[in-house]
Amino acid sequence: MKTYFILPSLCLIFLVFSHSLSFGVNSNQIKAWKAQSKRVNIIRDEYGVPHIYGKFDADAVFGLLYAQCEDDFMRVEMNYIEKLGRKAEVFGPNELANDLYIRLIISQEEAKQEYKTSPLWLKKLLHAYADGINYYLYKHPEVKPALLSHFEPWYPLLWTDGSIGAISTGSINQAEVARFYGLMGNKLSYLKRNAVDPEADLTGSNGFAVGPAKSKSGNSLFYINPHVTFYFRPEVQMSSEEGLNVYGAVTWGQFFVYQGFNRFGGWMHTSSQVDVADNYAETTRDGQHGKEYLLDGKWLPIKEQSIVLQAKGQSPHIIQVYSNHRGPIMAEREGKWISVKSYNRSIKSLIQSWARTKTKSFEEFQSVMNMRANTSNNTVYAGQHGRIAYWHGNFVPKRQPEIDWSLVQDGTKSSLDWKGVHPLKEIVQSIDPISAWIQNCNSTPFTVSGLSSPKKSQFPVYMAPDAENFRDKNAFRLFSKSGKLDLDDLIQIGYDRKLIAFEYLIPALVKAGEKRNLAANSTFGLAIDTLKKWNFQARLSSVAQTLAIQWGQKTLLKIPRKLMFGGEIDLIKSVEAYLASGKEEEMCQVLDVVLQDLHKNWGTWQVAWGELNRLQRIGNQSEFYFDDAQASYAVPFASSTWGMLPSYNSKAFPNTKKWYGVNGNSFICAVEFGPKIKAKSLLAGGQSGDIHSPHFFDQAQNYAEGKFKDVHFYLDDVLKHQKSAYHP
Repeated sequence: MKTYFILPSLCLIFLVFSHSLSFGVNSNQIKAWKAQSKRVNIIRDEYGVPHIYGKFDADAVFGLLYAQCEDDFMRVEMNYIEKLGRKAEVFGPNELANDLYIRLIISQEEAKQEYKTSPLWLKKLLHAYADGINYYLYKHPEVKPALLSHFEPWYPLLWTDGSIGAISTGSINQAEVARFYGLMGNKLSYLKRNAVDPEADLTGSNGFAVGPAKSKSGNSLFYINPHVTFYFRPEVQMSSEEGLNVYGAVTWGQFFVYQGFNRFGGWMHTSSQVDVADNYAETTRDGQHGKEYLLDGKWLPIKEQSIVLQAKGQSPHIIQVYSNHRGPIMAEREGKWISVKSYNRSIKSLIQSWARTKTKSFEEFQSVMNMRANTSNNTVYAGQHGRIAYWHGNFVPKRQPEIDWSLVQDGTKSSLDWKGVHPLKEIVQSIDPISAWIQNCNSTPFTVSGLSSPKKSQFPVYMAPDAENFRDKNAFRLFSKSGKLDLDDLIQIGYDRKLIAFEYLIPALVKAGEKRNLAANSTFGLAIDTLKKWNFQARLSSVAQTLAIQWGQKTLLKIPRKLMFGGEIDLIKSVEAYLASGKEEEMCQVLDVVLQDLHKNWGTWQVAWGELNRLQRIGNQSEFYFDDAQASYAVPFASSTWGMLPSYNSKAFPNTKKWYGVNGNSFICAVEFGPKIKAKSLLAGGQSGDIHSPHFFDQAQNYAEGKFKDVHFYLDDVLKHQKSAYHP
């Protein structure tokens, strides 16, 4: 028998060739990709951060998406599987409700049409986006996509602003959609993921800006601090010879820096409760030609169309869906069909997201803001010439101001439809405040600049129904009492460790506990004494912090939530009302349960916070499986629910007694806009999603300690710290 040997290089050529055939790539496309690749340089620094340089903007986009795929193709792909409404094809029928929810409010046909009519400059970027990913897949036949083996240039028009919470449907959720359209036979992953979690909706992001009058150097300072799911965004720089040079956080699979800065200014987005989606109760009937709805005394046809959903292991689900002039019908309440009016994606929003990265002055940035297409974000700004600003929301529909728009409206009245969009000058904002500082922590805009803040009485409620939260109180306190600041001072404020909510909660618990007249050496008495001596500062060694947070979580579940006009929960007023309600024994009973749980899990109630609260990064997968037996880092920080500015949300998982962080501080960056940019940053865990990469977890210790690294913004500095350089 003869034995034949094939040289390894020939094997690789054969594999790539066969992969390209199955991939449907022609030789002209491959030639074009290779030509574009030569116009792109990717330099990785000591932390694996990619600095991407291209001749044209489109080349920088091409290189950016290629680098993203190198770092975490799974997350790039999963973000678009979700926005395409195709998760059930990967994860099974549990995701059908989520897929239908997405398909109802994100129109693929509209995205395709907008792509066809997009301006040439944007179309080049869209093609570069798709080409960068597809070229990566062509060059890496060993990568096996979960579903998407080819990316289309219209995909970015499904997700146009970069926010983790970009979708708004008023009060409608996936469960209601599932009930209305007959999908309740499937176990809904949405419901599983959103089981009762007292901290789930109370976290968010922080953005700070400091003007020259409060800066030691006379330069404006800026602080970027999004609180999102860990590893949701990597850190990047992208530059071109067409004037692009931007640094910051990019959402996996998007081609623009979402939160970051260029040489002239920086932008940070926080979330708010600005009303950008409304619900209407429609009066319907069966007409001669199908369903009809009543509007101003006239019966109008309801649009019907079929959506085909595919779930792994099942035959296609063909679902007849309905919509009217406002938008999709998504639920039924008290016999009325509920329609949704929203603005969840648009080409204008995508253009705004890109244009802000190339602005060269405050005036240019304000002009981009005037596009008014950002539905999900507030914006904090600081710039090179000392200008600082804040806008509460951006896209704000005009409505009747006396109505509570958090409620479902009467769908029979066209007078309740939106009346256009407010001009930028009419929305809540603070520009160059006398206080010389701006802070927003997903809170009311009426405390954003101290005594210089906008006045609540001057705006309709739907523009800012947001309540004050404990983080906002903490940030307000810190900026109000501080003197002039430098970059390190700003970072110190951003990492303030005071859990200010417990200044309200713990004295009430201690007072209630002392009324029990228990022996001082009892477990309960010792616990109360420990809490009484606590200074509310987060520390690894703190037993009081463990007691307080576990007690606080359980207590939040018992506190009735106060809703303001506009539908926002006022947590602080809810806490104050609870503490004044005479529930002293109930508070003590909750502490009893905490002490029992700690003894059961740990054999003692005296558990230091650092023993419990850990940072562990596991293999890149869609579900988290943490393990107490594996290495992890102690983290002193806690949830921003408790007023702590550096948010770290952790919890126990099946088969763990330790708590592991899942969201909170992700990409954090402090910037000084002097004649030359000075910046420091920190990224949760590391840049890469590959467990074998040296950058998978190389920032973990710094993250756990809050120690920032220097940002390499200028090319000469990047070259000094270069660890690798290559064409895609």
